[in-house]
Amino acid sequence: MLTLKSSAKRAQAIIVSSKLEYEDALEFGISKNKIHVIPMGIEVDDTEKKESEVLQLLFVGRIARVRRLELLLQAVHHLNFPFHLIIAGGEEKTSSVTKSGYLNELQALTQKLNLQNKVTFTGRKSQEELKDYYRKADIFIYPSKYENFGQPLIEAGAHGLPIIATRVGVARDIVIDGETGYLTTDDPKSISDGIISLQDKNIRQEMGTKIKSHIRKNFDWESIMDQYLSIYNSF
Repeated sequence: MLTLKSSAKRAQAIIVSSKLEYEDALEFGISKNKIHVIPMGIEVDDTEKKESEVLQLLFVGRIARVRRLELLLQAVHHLNFPFHLIIAGGEEKTSSVTKSGYLNELQALTQKLNLQNKVTFTGRKSQEELKDYYRKADIFIYPSKYENFGQPLIEAGAHGLPIIATRVGVARDIVIDGETGYLTTDDPKSISDGIISLQDKNIRQEMGTKIKSHIRKNFDWESIMDQYLSIYNSF
């Protein structure tokens, strides 16, 4: 830790990927004049969306307790209209060979809430397979307790999905409450309220257009490289 802190103090610039990491760097004792927020880049997907008669909900990420997916299951349990929830991701491990058991708990909760015909756990998927899930989805939901960045959030935004998320990682940068999605709390009702609002296709399309435009402007690889070059050339 001391070596990291001394190295940070000697550095001419510190690059972080989100507002949250910026705040963490300040708490670490780094001068704000040294800190530059440059997010990870992504290519916006302009493939025509695949429509479905049933509202398609999506979560992508590692199946870990910090993601609080039980809140998502509790939220969709209260919906009284047709939907399907895809939970895409592999389970976290507590060692190289042992899994946490969290997935089993979520599957048991799915049964208890009688959601087994409305929720699918896909397991780990390749990036190409995930693109297809993003293209089929209507709403992206991310109820995580903590994230430094949260790559699936910008992937969802790059596919034009309105996002319902807690105030974690890059969600604080791209989810403008009521414009590109909804920022929620750890109350399942706040998540279900967001989903209910986004039943309206026109609202989904409007928010999806706004978030994709925001991603294109701020997370495009060319823009990211320009920001890095600007910092490099300033010394």
